[in-house]
Amino acid sequence: AHPAKACKSAERMLDFFGRMTLDEISGAQCRAYEAWRNGKGRSNKGKGGGARRDLQDLAAAINHHAREGLHRGIVRVALPARGKARQRWLTRGEVARLLWTCWRAREVQEGVETDKRPLRHLCRFLLITLYTGSRPGAVLRAAWERGPGLSVVDTVRGVFHRHADGARETSKRQPTVRLAPGLLEHLQRWERMDAVKEPRQIHVVTFNGRPIASPKTALARACSLAGLSGGVTAYTLRHTAASWLVAKGLPTRKVADFLGTSEPMILNNYGHLAPNYQDEAAAAIGRR
Repeated sequence: AHPAKACKSAERMLDFFGRMTLDEISGAQCRAYEAWRNGKGRSNKGKGGGARRDLQDLAAAINHHAREGLHRGIVRVALPARGKARQRWLTRGEVARLLWTCWRAREVQEGVETDKRPLRHLCRFLLITLYTGSRPGAVLRAAWERGPGLSVVDTVRGVFHRHADGARETSKRQPTVRLAPGLLEHLQRWERMDAVKEPRQIHVVTFNGRPIASPKTALARACSLAGLSGGVTAYTLRHTAASWLVAKGLPTRKVADFLGTSEPMILNNYGHLAPNYQDEAAAAIGRR
């Protein structure tokens, strides 16, 4: 799904494991790779997430090698402990501030504000991600009509077909989601606007008429201008959607179905936000 990232991961592992044979891969070597990986880049120091992701790729490659009948023995890859799940989400006030910042921000050239709005395209991305709880990739692939590799926004039926046309099914489910009434009104207006542009805009989220590969840089800039701290990323918007739904008292099963994830994941990460969280236990402990 992400060839460039896969290549970089492969290059790092070849630097470390490249001269080994499969029978030399052990728990000790995997832990040595984790230490090497974390110490290699300043941004990775003290973090095991990068090493874990690389070693998961290594395990997948070894398992594929075995399925193809190219080796017969069992090779185990020891993974670092999973990092603590991110708990950052946005309040409605923070979301309003972020949207307002994206809409109003102007490009500055030689100290003078211009009429260019370099962050305005993020408004669409923010609203769709927040009010559908979709993964960022599905929103960036969103289009007004069907096509290879595209997710489809159907403003007539009021649904977002998140699973890209022709994409294979993975563990990261992308079920069709119902569009909130307020979001649907925005999408219908945006579709009318894009239909009269030349050339016609197929993707829902674009910058200068072209689909964007990643919102990372623009979002970081917007968060800085809006004064939002705490490492806000595109996935923070998905966490925010989950948090808001659980806090509203929606059953965790329905939240999981809406987001395309498992109910245990919702319970483990957001269950404490439910309005009746531990009410029964708290009341029971005080009874005689």
